[in-house]
Amino acid sequence: MDKTFQNYDDLSDAATCAPRLAALRGELKKRGLDGFIVPRSDEHQSEYVPKRAERLAWLTAFTGSAGAAVVLTGRGAIFVDGRYTLQVRQQTDTKLFEPRDLLAEGPAAWIENNVAKGAKIGYDPWLHTAAAVESLKASAAKAGAELVACESNPIDAVWSGQPAAPAAKAVPHGLPLAGEAAEAKRTRIADEAKKKGADAVVLTMPDSICWLLNIRGADVPHTPFALSFAILNADGSTDLFMDERKSSPELLKHLGNSVRLRAPSAFSPALDALKGKTAAADPATAASAIFDRLGKAGARIVRLPDPCQLAKACKNSVEIEGMRKAHIRDGAALSSFLCWFAREAPKGQLTEISASERLEGFRKAGGALSDLSFDSISAAAPHAAIPHYRVTRSSNRAIRRDEIYLIDSGAQYADGTTDVTRTVIVGTPTAEMKDRFTRVLKGHIALATARFPEGTTGAALDSFARRPLWEAGLDYDHGTGHGVGSYLSVHEGPQNISKRLIAQALMPGMIVSNEPGYYKAGEYGIRIENLIVVRELPAIAGGDRKTMAFETITLSPIDLGLVEAALLTSEERAWLNEYHARVRETLTPLVDNETAAWLKAATKAI
Repeated sequence: MDKTFQNYDDLSDAATCAPRLAALRGELKKRGLDGFIVPRSDEHQSEYVPKRAERLAWLTAFTGSAGAAVVLTGRGAIFVDGRYTLQVRQQTDTKLFEPRDLLAEGPAAWIENNVAKGAKIGYDPWLHTAAAVESLKASAAKAGAELVACESNPIDAVWSGQPAAPAAKAVPHGLPLAGEAAEAKRTRIADEAKKKGADAVVLTMPDSICWLLNIRGADVPHTPFALSFAILNADGSTDLFMDERKSSPELLKHLGNSVRLRAPSAFSPALDALKGKTAAADPATAASAIFDRLGKAGARIVRLPDPCQLAKACKNSVEIEGMRKAHIRDGAALSSFLCWFAREAPKGQLTEISASERLEGFRKAGGALSDLSFDSISAAAPHAAIPHYRVTRSSNRAIRRDEIYLIDSGAQYADGTTDVTRTVIVGTPTAEMKDRFTRVLKGHIALATARFPEGTTGAALDSFARRPLWEAGLDYDHGTGHGVGSYLSVHEGPQNISKRLIAQALMPGMIVSNEPGYYKAGEYGIRIENLIVVRELPAIAGGDRKTMAFETITLSPIDLGLVEAALLTSEERAWLNEYHARVRETLTPLVDNETAAWLKAATKAI
């Protein structure tokens, strides 16, 4: 599940939409524009953006992690996917921004059908990928309109009090944690690029640059990114374009002489200096402005996927072991919370915020927490039916008896990133709740126990998790699994488990989430999420292909009070009992006596 925004209080609310929209339209009129496209992105096209880049939230009050808006002179539209259909209607003023489907339609198709002939529609070329701009230009042309690149973002001109660019210190991520020296990574990736004819690779994604150089930062909430751009040269040397305020003698020593730290203002001239050379850049992730600059400079452009993404996704043995240790540590904290919750929730005094804050307290008490990996999704009853619900002070709900409570949370530790969802019942569940929970559990187990040949994609496995729901005429509108970084982003590619036909095969060392769910609007929601590692199995007798499987690394009890044991097969029951035995044996030595006693009951065999 993708996670959203920062803190409990909104950047804006629906009441702010009208004056801010009016201010933007006034600015567009000054510039001779008839409209403007507002994506939820920054210059790095990252899901995780600094506060100053939350332009979509500032304008529309929608705080989801994916979306876009199109503003015209007399109307506006906001585009979200299935995860946010409820949230967008709760947050924005739908009289000003008509909710539309991001995937089925999107800004490009909407522009083609709704923009007047001769209209000039502005866009910020630093906030759209090259591939996205090509699609938008084609749609505008079909409508007889023109897409116009803005030299500066018009929202920035009217956003009073827009936060400053972040300048948190960047720090080394040492070899005992990274498992591979930065020099070795730079040489390896540069050699791969040379084989494809590139003299240099332009890197724009923060997680790629942090992974390549073994550095981490704190420029965006909950994700240890040091925002920067980089150019990796054919000899492995690297030009790093980063605010010097983020540097330190320790960082410079770590980077070494082959990494040149340069001011962000030097990035565009450095692109110009690639004139006559072959530069590789990823049209799916790099800003359109970069391709525009390279083209004007006379560089030969090779469109290649970011070469760091796949290498980063396939964790080495040190990173995997670090992730295992992080999940044991995190499992102890989560189990302590669930024990506390089981004692306190029936008293009727807990709220979504107080529960979430208590869980963070248990994680902090362990002494190794760097940060949360996202704002916890703490959701009671009908709020749990909103997959990406984010509690605010105004929406904060009491947790009541005989209702479901869902907590989707995670932590950042220096040795690993966690992401786990548990759904629990306070009191007595209905028969329907138990049926739906057990079907979600069956799907979770089916994916956890899958065996598949080398070359299998996540799309081929997605139905494993959905089948028990499909058999009852049910489904969920989000992916089943996303990649997870090693003390980096809680979401990473290129791997994915969903209905989307992503070509990337699952490979050994990749870490993905296993999180099927079910959501009954207005009543309750269910999700069970563990992280799993792709591993290669020993050769199977009589087999003729390499075979993969998953190792579950998340350790926390699954609420037996919601399990309808009669719906489980003997194999499914055995998996649950074995998983709970491992949870109990691993975590009991790490928790207090009260939690240990609770763990014993919570993980009993069924």
